[in-house]
Amino acid sequence: MNLALVALFAGATCIALSPIWVRLADVGPTASAFWRVALAVPVLWALHAASAARAAPGPAPRAHLGYLAAAGVAFAGDLAFWHWSIQYTSVANSTLLANLATIFVTLAAWLLWKQRPRRLFLAGLAAALAGVAMLVRTSLSFSPSALLGDALGVVTAMFYAWYLLSVKEIRDRGTATLQLMAVTTTITAALLLPVALASGETLLPQGPEGWLVLLGLAWVSHSAGQGLIAYALAHLPAAFSSVSLLFQPVMAAVFAWLLLGEPLAALQVAGAAVVLAGIWIARRGSQ
Repeated sequence: MNLALVALFAGATCIALSPIWVRLADVGPTASAFWRVALAVPVLWALHAASAARAAPGPAPRAHLGYLAAAGVAFAGDLAFWHWSIQYTSVANSTLLANLATIFVTLAAWLLWKQRPRRLFLAGLAAALAGVAMLVRTSLSFSPSALLGDALGVVTAMFYAWYLLSVKEIRDRGTATLQLMAVTTTITAALLLPVALASGETLLPQGPEGWLVLLGLAWVSHSAGQGLIAYALAHLPAAFSSVSLLFQPVMAAVFAWLLLGEPLAALQVAGAAVVLAGIWIARRGSQ
């Protein structure tokens, strides 16, 4: 239990560093999204091979190809929109808004599968939207581009919700975590490469420091962060884990303040607190 708890917070901290790497990267937003997954692919396949050698074989990836493809498309959209969001708005806003994904998951279950949410969820949704309005108000005082970044953060949450729903279906069918991550990350990289090339962005880093930033994004934030969280979720109660992962946007805001000198306005801090409270209440109401 204690080791799993440490893994949970360590994973959330690793992922919280990802917007910092994106800001420091000397390639374009779509290009950094591509390298984030492309450089992680060999690591994930190696870990999967080592894990598969010790475990009983799971379902073949091709048996769930449709769901795996859907997860790859969704994750590609999630990364592309989030990396662009980070370029336009604050790290705190982009990360907080991306965490609205859990609310979109419940809304999708309501609209698509008629799983009516509880009143507690609706109260959390209302609180989260009030917090979003406060964040948007703060962005308007910064610049019009910050408002665009906030909008891209909301789109990110929609794609991430799609990814979570796809992953849940794949996991329910018995696919191992590392197998899932290796396959979907490969699909995501294959989708993002042509988009990055077509965008005209700078694709290759200018020197060793640029490559180190991208390796940090791929190996620390993506591989280590996602892997630690996957391990923790297998050993901790789901309700506790989902609430504890709200630690991620808090740490992202702290890293942005310490490493990028990004200020936090009073209204932004208040809005962030309301959004986090709303997400927490909504998750309680969707269980």
